[in-house]
Amino acid sequence: MTSPTRVLVLNSGSSSVKYQLLDMRDSSRLAVGLVERIGEQTSRLKHTCVGTGDTREHTGPIADHDAALKAVAEELARDGLGLDSPALAAIGHRVVHGGMFFTEPTVIDDEVLAEIERLIPVAPLHNPANLTGIRTAQALRPDLPQVAVFDTAFHTTMPESAARYAIDPKIADRHRIRRYGFHGTSHAYVSRETARLLGKDPSEVNVIVLHLGNGASASAVEGGRCVDTSMGLTPLEGLVMGTRSGDLDPAVIFHLARVGGMSMDEIDTLLNKRSGLFGLCGDNDMREIRRRIDEGDEEAELAFGIYIHRLKKYIGAYYAVLGRVDAVAFTAGVGENAAPVRQAAIAGLEGLGLAVDGELNAVRGEKPRLISPASARVAVAVVPTDEELEIATQTYALVGQ
Repeated sequence: MTSPTRVLVLNSGSSSVKYQLLDMRDSSRLAVGLVERIGEQTSRLKHTCVGTGDTREHTGPIADHDAALKAVAEELARDGLGLDSPALAAIGHRVVHGGMFFTEPTVIDDEVLAEIERLIPVAPLHNPANLTGIRTAQALRPDLPQVAVFDTAFHTTMPESAARYAIDPKIADRHRIRRYGFHGTSHAYVSRETARLLGKDPSEVNVIVLHLGNGASASAVEGGRCVDTSMGLTPLEGLVMGTRSGDLDPAVIFHLARVGGMSMDEIDTLLNKRSGLFGLCGDNDMREIRRRIDEGDEEAELAFGIYIHRLKKYIGAYYAVLGRVDAVAFTAGVGENAAPVRQAAIAGLEGLGLAVDGELNAVRGEKPRLISPASARVAVAVVPTDEELEIATQTYALVGQ
């Protein structure tokens, strides 16, 4: 009997499920889809069978994640790719927070579920949704290996000097307060692909990875191991993001509570959902911000300037952390598509051996590519991320063992 080679990747959010079915013989995609607005009357499921190019959309109420995954299973079955297929080897789940307990992909059992649940206080928006997706998938295929791939795992190699906050260690340990980092599957994949682009083994290459989407994070990767990253206990720390503030003087929170009379929930909403680019100029779409700048909008220009200033600071900081940098890699929605962001972030860093070739930077493409001049001491690259492939690869490697 032929060994099963397919992996279904599930990314369960609070009101959505993204999914991809891959065949690991050649890492090809068989189906991709999204269920959004779960729990609303206007729920939508969009499913594409890659082999035929057939795309189907359904709108209407989908009550919960159980109903959403059953609908996904039905769509896959219509294409002959059902969850009951003997070709399905495992289901890989994106789990945002694994704390320090999970440092690698893990086959899910009751103990693993309990630990993910214990981590809910440090990931209240993400881990509950991830758990729901896991439990629903387990109910649909209780006989199939379910694997958790953690956003935080790649960053567990950070030294304590980078991972610890300068607060009482006893209090920190009691409440699990430390810097965990996120977007780990993306940083792992992109750092490895950057090394491949340079024709080197990941163990030989030091890379600064800039994952720039609505959520944004930077990492310093030394010889394939993360030694620092910008996000911390939660995804709020670090770079300016679409709606998150990033780095902030902690006393701002006390000030807003004492002087501004804001509740903790109001401050939480302000910093996570009404700050960043959106808070600065009312837009979190970089394309719209650049359009407004071209029309002379000073508010948008200031927002862009703050965004770039913070980004440039992290590039410089991680250059110092690594000591030697072989490449800076831009990835994710903004990093891959916004040439002005890449140009502005590298401008003025020629003394560090960094430069961007204007013509190369303007070229759009789906493949990893260099945008630095041949004479540059440090490579600057655009490397499209593929978190689903990374999750599937890690899942299949574990199940294969």
